Amino acid sequence: MNIETLDKNLLYDVLIIGGGPAGINAAIYAKRKGLKTGLISKRTGGLLLDTAAIENYLGFASITGVELTEEFKTHLDSVKVPVANEAVKSIKVNDTIKELILDDDSVYQSKSIIIATGRKPRKLNIQGEDQYAGRGVTYCAICDAPLFMEQDVVVAGGGNSAVEAVLDLAKIANSVTLVHRSQLRADQILMDEMAKLDNVEIKLNTQILNITGETLMDKIEVLNRETNESYGIKARGLFVEIGYLPSTSMFKGILDLNEIGEIIVDQYGQTNIKGDFAAGDVTEMPYKQIIMAAGEGAKCALAANDYLNTLNI
Repeated sequence: MNIETLDKNLLYDVLIIGGGPAGINAAIYAKRKGLKTGLISKRTGGLLLDTAAIENYLGFASITGVELTEEFKTHLDSVKVPVANEAVKSIKVNDTIKELILDDDSVYQSKSIIIATGRKPRKLNIQGEDQYAGRGVTYCAICDAPLFMEQDVVVAGGGNSAVEAVLDLAKIANSVTLVHRSQLRADQILMDEMAKLDNVEIKLNTQILNITGETLMDKIEVLNRETNESYGIKARGLFVEIGYLPSTSMFKGILDLNEIGEIIVDQYGQTNIKGDFAAGDVTEMPYKQIIMAAGEGAKCALAANDYLNTLNI
């Protein structure tokens, strides 16, 4: 386990925000370059921790997200990168010296930063969603599926993640209803597998209106967009699988973002502010893959090293 901690009195060469594949690999590369490096991450591993089976990461024919995270942590520990297990509350990045304020009000300074804050699940934004979060409503089928053994559940979404959630849940749930407001857009091979399951019902062109229940959720209200008919579906669980949003709220008005909130970077991973780099799913990188995020993290660390070589502080 990493016992190195950040030093409030040290001016770091690079501080990395985010502990997913991009952030961890950036930290390893930066430390191996001899830079004074620190990593700030509330949840080391990021979305990796929500991934059941990974079969396309170089060197591992098949490995779980939790197992791959442990491999990453072991590598990180071996190069002795100090870690702060906190979230960043606010940031000052326009000057030569960058300043990060964490949730515990601790302040750290650095000559450069690498942002690798990743993505977060998109919400339905309907009545009852927040009320029943953790009491039936969940955003991670991999994490929470075992809690719904032999229950009736609903999956919201129409892409690969939604259909994959259906395939996993169908193994343990009594019934699974897939609800999507338009047509399915998942890979055909996944839809073919789903079509073979006799405890799965698919409701397309159907919009979820609200979630109800007592202590726990027990029903969703939906609207058939073709007939304009509304009706209820009894369910103990609602798995929201409708995509992700980049975690960039603290950077609005500071860094250039695209129309969906992703950080705009150049070929070296640098943002519109010198010394501020970004890597992985938080950027406009087109393919959100673990191996690509890790590579982008390495690139940003090398680019940060080149940037630091130009400074006189």
